[in-house]
Amino acid sequence: MIELLILDFDGVVLESVQAKTEAFRKLFSFSPEHVDEIVQFHRENGGMSRYDKIRYFYENILKEELTEERMKELSARFEGLVYDEVIGSPFVNGAEELIGIISKKIPVYVVSATPGDELRRITGERRIDSYFSGVFGSPGKKKDHILHILEKEGINPEKAVFVGDAKNDWEAAKAAGVRFIGRVYNEVPDMISSLPDVECIINDLDDLKYYLEKVMIA
Repeated sequence: MIELLILDFDGVVLESVQAKTEAFRKLFSFSPEHVDEIVQFHRENGGMSRYDKIRYFYENILKEELTEERMKELSARFEGLVYDEVIGSPFVNGAEELIGIISKKIPVYVVSATPGDELRRITGERRIDSYFSGVFGSPGKKKDHILHILEKEGINPEKAVFVGDAKNDWEAAKAAGVRFIGRVYNEVPDMISSLPDVECIINDLDDLKYYLEKVMIA
């Protein structure tokens, strides 16, 4: 039985991964010789916060000092590049229906690497915030958010599942002791099918709906 559902956001609720890929390409267009490497790292490290990615890019690719002022500038520009694009992104197939149905039965949360305040504005503008018992993002770590949710709801980790589309999501689920379901689809490299202890691989949230119905009835 599953008594708690936790969802990543980009690539699980909304098809917004490509919007963020293009935003990183534009953000680092000032260094065209490094853009492809930056975008590749971003695509292979879904679930990592934009702040950690920017720090990695400066330290390991650009090999330049990243001041706090420059970090704030880049972060603000990134939000400006992606916000409207994410708002306009379609739902992952089956997502809106599934969330509406499941949230009437068990608590549903969002845990994402997107900044929490930004994520709450997005869910509000998409009019899906009422479905969620809570929406959590960076700067907190996914593992810590999951542990907080488990404590708040008083639910055994073995009865909670986290749905994500990146290895980072799997790592957070493992660290918090909850079950993990992975979404694999064409827009991002498959970094999770070969990982151990992945309960199920889905293509979209229609697949997740079918799986949850089967598990929750059992």
